[in-house]
Order: sequence, then C-alpha cells, then structure tokens
Amino acid sequence: MYLRTFFDEKLAQYSYLIGCQRTGEALVIDPARDVTPYIEVAKKEGFHLAAAAETHIHADFVSGARQLAEKHDVKLYLSDEGDQDAKYEYLQGLNVDLVKDGSIINVGNIELKVMHTPGHTPESISFMLTDRGGGSDVPMGVFTGDFVFVGDIGRPDLLEKSAGQEGTAEKGAKEMFKSLQTFKELPEFLMVWPGHGAGSACGKSLGAVPQSTVGYELRNNWALKEENEETFRKELLNEQPEPPTYFSVMKKVNKEGPAVLSDEELQKVNNAEEFKAFAEQENTTIVDTRPAKDFAEGHIEGAINLPYNKAFTNWSGWVLDYDKDLILVANDDMKEDVVTSLHSIGIDKIKAYASPDILSQWNDLEGYTFISTEELKDVYEKEDVYVVDIRKENEYNQGHIPGAGHHMLGYIEDQVEDIPEDKTLVVHCQSGTRSAIGTSLLQSLGFKDILNYSGGFAAWEKEGDRVEK
Repeated sequence: MYLRTFFDEKLAQYSYLIGCQRTGEALVIDPARDVTPYIEVAKKEGFHLAAAAETHIHADFVSGARQLAEKHDVKLYLSDEGDQDAKYEYLQGLNVDLVKDGSIINVGNIELKVMHTPGHTPESISFMLTDRGGGSDVPMGVFTGDFVFVGDIGRPDLLEKSAGQEGTAEKGAKEMFKSLQTFKELPEFLMVWPGHGAGSACGKSLGAVPQSTVGYELRNNWALKEENEETFRKELLNEQPEPPTYFSVMKKVNKEGPAVLSDEELQKVNNAEEFKAFAEQENTTIVDTRPAKDFAEGHIEGAINLPYNKAFTNWSGWVLDYDKDLILVANDDMKEDVVTSLHSIGIDKIKAYASPDILSQWNDLEGYTFISTEELKDVYEKEDVYVVDIRKENEYNQGHIPGAGHHMLGYIEDQVEDIPEDKTLVVHCQSGTRSAIGTSLLQSLGFKDILNYSGGFAAWEKEGDRVEK
C-alpha cells in the first residue's frame, strides 16, 4: 500500500492519496481544487488515479472532485447520507457511486469501509482503511474528515451561521455526541487522519500534529473525555470562532458543483494606461499582494492589500466580493500561486495581473504611516483619535486597548457607518498581520486619515500598558 498526505497550509487542509501497489490503482480523499499534485504524484509513483472520495460537502474550500471527474475521468464516491439539503446536485453524467454507512470502497486490494459520522454536517462520513493486499484482516486507520481532529472535533454550527439553516447547530451537536460514541468503540491502535490541522476555522482548538491514534484521542481530546451530553453540547457550541463569510459560498458551490477550471494563462498588463483601463471598469477590485511595508510606501488608490502569506487565502475569502472582477498586483514568480490560492476558495473572476514594477509609472500613489507603541500612548485617549481593534470577538473580550472600538476585520464593510469619519483612525490586530489588510480596506472605503499600529495588542500588552476587558 502507498499513502501520501498533502497539506495546504493556507487552508490548513489535509488530503490523501492511497495507492494499491499490486494493481496500480489509486484514490484521493477530500481533493483540493488544484488537482495537479495528485496527478503528478500518481504518475511519478506509477499509479492510475482511478477514484476520489469525499467525507462531506465542504464549506471552507472548493472541492477538486468535479475537476477530477470531468477532466481526468475519475470515479467519485460521495455521501448519500443526510436529508435533501445534504445532497450533491452536480452528478448527472458523471461516474459516481453514492455511499452510505457500511458501504465498501475497493481501491485494488485496499478496502475503505464507510462510517456515517454526522455532527459537523448531516452527510459527514469517515473511511476506515484496511490493507487487504498487505495481508491484513484488521483496519490500519480512519480518515475522519471534519469529524475528529487532533485534539478537537468538527464544529456543528457552520450550517446555521454560514448557510442560515436555523436549528442545525443544536441538532448537529447532539448528532456529534452520538457519533463520538461510535468512535470510542474503534480499536485504539487505529491511526486517525483528519481533514484539517491548526489554523482551520472548522474547529476552535485543532492540533498542529498531522495525525494521531484513536487511543491517543480517547485520552487527550476534550470531546472524547466528556461523558455528559449536556455539558458536551454547551462546550462544543461555546466560543466557536466567527465563521468566514465565504463559507456560505463554498457550501453552495460544492453542493451545486464548482466550475471546471481551464488551463488558460492569466493576462499580464505591462503599462499603467492599460492597467487603469482594467481597474476603472465598473465592479472591479485591485488586489495588491505585496508585503504591508511596500504597500504602505505607495499603492494605487482603492487597492486592497492582501499580502501573500499563510493568511492570504482565508482573508481573501473574508474581504473580497465574489461578484467583482479582480486585477492583481503580484510578482511574476508568485502569480500562479496567488491564482491557485484564490481558485481554492472559488474566487475565479481574475481578469489580469501586473508586476509591482508598474507602480513606477504612477504619479498619484497613496500610502499610510505606521505608528509605534510610544506614539500610540501619546494619542490613543485624544478625542480626535479612534482606535480600531479588528481582532476576533473572543480576542477583544479577553483584553483590549482602553476605548478601542471593536470592528472585526471580516465585518468592517458592514460596520462602516459605525466608524467615525472625522477622527484619525489607528488600526491594529494582535501582531500586525491583519492590521495591514484592515488599514488598506478602510482606505479603499474612503478613510484617508489613518495609521497602522503594526505592533498590535501583543506589543501593547508586553509594554505593560493599561488593558480593558
């Protein structure tokens, strides 16, 4: 048997390629939208990528299942559990097997047994793997998707908070408790291969270790140690992080079927006049992917700064309008990665890009200034200064700069009317990553008297300054 793990650090998402070395067949579990890595690894290792399986209809990234089925003639194994709201809708004309609890999937001499494990979503399933080709009669491990993570479990509130399906959080919590009782009966030696790691918004305290065992989770995972259902339910639903706004889009896209991507090359714009022609078109957003320092020194008015780092994909989904066309400012050697990351969450309306060199042709660039802790101390209590804390609600509640207004980054556009136009704005987050995005977003919304406190609350707290809770 062959097993390979793939990890998208920007989505904290795991996918897996399993191959039978005797028959040369391979299957991928929970494929990301960029299917190239699976195709390349399968070819390199001498496998025919014959099938793909999904643990559930994903809400945090665009699935690559349809891409594999339509472009690479891959057979799909998808859940048929749950009610009508939990059914895939794009399957006509594709080679698909709909599976339920107890179904068996064979990849050559490798067996995957389906377990219905609802809670995160009604249709969620897990796959228990047995290497029959290696002569084993006992399973080796279980692919849990968003059911059991290392140190945590999947949140049941996304359908309610992101998709507006009222009452599903409570129902999901009850189903999750029941599913965990089944998990507790599995052999303790089984490996656990989860769908996400630390950094994913699909849980609140996921571990950064890529795999675990049933026995380890039984002894260390809070959810598996809790025996009282009501206490479990309250803890599971308490203080789950704000779900990114794009989750509702992802759920719809993966349910109805994502667009199949072409291999068309993104157009490059080489002069300012051509760039302006693109940028000035109605319903267009400029996304500048440079580091915050470079953006602050000079950028095109109205551009949003989304530095290409680990946080890029998540915050792109939060702040970009899916209905608008995008034109990118990105280095030539980074452009393909940027596009792949945007495609991974269904942002497909990318019209063109330009390298940062094009900015040298501009005469009217705007910028902003960074402010230090000492400088902030001198002004934060002044009446003509308004401190904008763009962290998450639980971060703000645990401690914030006295008098700071809370406007979580992902909700800034919805709260514009609550932010004073006649004051100097000082934007900050925890350590400076999010504040760069927030400062640029506020600038694009018309707030020009603006400063970026790049040290963030961490620096403020470290200096021993006053904190409100």
